[in-house]
Amino acid sequence: MPVIMGTAGHIDHGKTNLIKALSGIDCDRLKEEKKRGITIELGFAYVDLPGGQRLGIVDVPGHEKFVKNMVAGAAGIDFVLLVVAADEGVMPQTREHLEICSILGIKHGLVALTKVDMVEPDLMELAQEDVRDHLQGTFLEEAPIFPVSAHTGEGVDVLRQAVVSLCGSVQIVRETDLFRLPVDRVFSMRGHGTVITGTLVSGQIDVGDDVEVYPQLKTTRVRGLQVHGQEVQRALAGQRTACNLAGVEVSSLQRGDVLARPGTLIPSQMWDLELTCLSSAPRPLRHRTELHFHHGSREVLARIFLLDRDKLQPGDTALAQVRFTEPMAGVFGDRFVLRAYAPLRTIGGGRVLGPAATKIKRHSSGVEQLQALAKSGERGVVAFQLARAGQSGLDMHRLRVMTGIPGKRLENHLQDLGSKQEALLFDREERAYVHGQVLEELKHRLHAYVQTYHTKHPMRAGVTRSELASGWGQGMPQKLLHFLLERAARDSLVIKEGETFRLPEHRVSLAADQEKFKTLLVQRYKEAGLRPPNLREVLEELDVTAKEAAPLLRMLIEGGELVKVKEELYFDPVAIKGLKDQVRSYFEANETLHPTDFKELTGLSRKYTIPLLEFLDREKVTMRVGDVRQLRQG
Repeated sequence: MPVIMGTAGHIDHGKTNLIKALSGIDCDRLKEEKKRGITIELGFAYVDLPGGQRLGIVDVPGHEKFVKNMVAGAAGIDFVLLVVAADEGVMPQTREHLEICSILGIKHGLVALTKVDMVEPDLMELAQEDVRDHLQGTFLEEAPIFPVSAHTGEGVDVLRQAVVSLCGSVQIVRETDLFRLPVDRVFSMRGHGTVITGTLVSGQIDVGDDVEVYPQLKTTRVRGLQVHGQEVQRALAGQRTACNLAGVEVSSLQRGDVLARPGTLIPSQMWDLELTCLSSAPRPLRHRTELHFHHGSREVLARIFLLDRDKLQPGDTALAQVRFTEPMAGVFGDRFVLRAYAPLRTIGGGRVLGPAATKIKRHSSGVEQLQALAKSGERGVVAFQLARAGQSGLDMHRLRVMTGIPGKRLENHLQDLGSKQEALLFDREERAYVHGQVLEELKHRLHAYVQTYHTKHPMRAGVTRSELASGWGQGMPQKLLHFLLERAARDSLVIKEGETFRLPEHRVSLAADQEKFKTLLVQRYKEAGLRPPNLREVLEELDVTAKEAAPLLRMLIEGGELVKVKEELYFDPVAIKGLKDQVRSYFEANETLHPTDFKELTGLSRKYTIPLLEFLDREKVTMRVGDVRQLRQG
């Protein structure tokens, strides 16, 4: 399993020189770094491990002005090498870097006490005690401290062995099916074009794969890959990776972008958070505070909205929402760091609970639901996110983002929830699910709507599927509407008759005069055959207005007692069936049917010929080819 080590520590405590002594690689590559003798940008190195693997190393700057670069490099590391100079001891950036590593969820590391050649033995012992005291209560309180000198080489071999040993003992669990590569460097290489680098935090990528740049949703292709300077066909989670991208300019990319597979992440300007204010913060974090938000390799301005209080005291944890000045692309469970404006320092951080959030009203029931989510296990997270998605449902791409659970485990949870009718698969092609309770609520709403529909339209047999899709079900995924209607019919909540749905108790009831009108109307069309009467004349004769006749006509059409060929042109269904049979018989001896042939065949005038030919096309009896018709096969 690939492993990444990152450095941490105050400026001029010897991080870069120590990495050079361990790996033989000088991480300071910029002219300004060489000139000033300080690390400004992230540096990268590696050490070969037993068994053929390589340890990737991220060297971070120690100056307080470049902490944002340090945070970008720390995202994605597996353990930290905290560097403290023996002649200066623990300094402000030592403490801030340690806090950042803790916020990011790093749990393992080593401590290097550097420049031991510059202090007397008794001062070195005091320096070790000072470091140990400052590490109390942190994830490094039990970490070994290694006295070293990059200048003389003292202790370097021992430290190298400890690093190798820790690589073999650190338990690393990486997601394997959601490719994400936060970009920490963008440059152009002669003969290759645009290249980005970063730590591949999850998934894998191959040469030739299509990828998308988030949050700007720019699609590109991987032309080439390098891991630690060597060309490879595939890069894996945990590896320092360079990607040569096709068709994108360097100017269109920046640190903080994320590479992922097309359509797999959800850019959003609002997230749900579980937020902790550091005990060392100089003051409480207040509601609506604007600050620097660090996620992955990205830094963005953001405003924090506390949901159940007006201020968060140092050392306390609470639920919050954050609103960004630009879209961000994250995953449930991701870690983040908060830095204040003045003084510019780290004040808190935590984990993402909702990477595509909707506004939650303060002190509302939504806050209690978010509290439940924060305490839930994986299965509870899946159920919560499905319930919250409502009638939109969630497909597997969005579920992975909203739960942070790898595909295999996610599918197992969905199967278990499905057995309890809590997660229902309504779209097999897109693998989209809806929460069972959401479906039950939709069924009750459907029942109420159909009931109201019957009250408004008592003369109609029911509401059609197309009416539901364009009206009540507008905005609902069409496959969910289909799934809902089939479930409601299966449970006898509604009765399905063709494409029409009604309540079980609904019956079309005609008053005596309406029954008489229906009988007379049907009889007139039956007697007329393929030469139906003018509808307006029939209505005038029966002393019925068009408005009064409309619901009855609709009922007759839905019931199959009349056939509507076009507006105000209706036929007896028996006559229409006879016409279809007559046309099919005609094609037994002929290949084409011209309108003139149709007139001769039926003896009808042009008034009926053209509408009936077009009707036969719609009914898929014939198909028009130029000026003639042919029999539609199948």
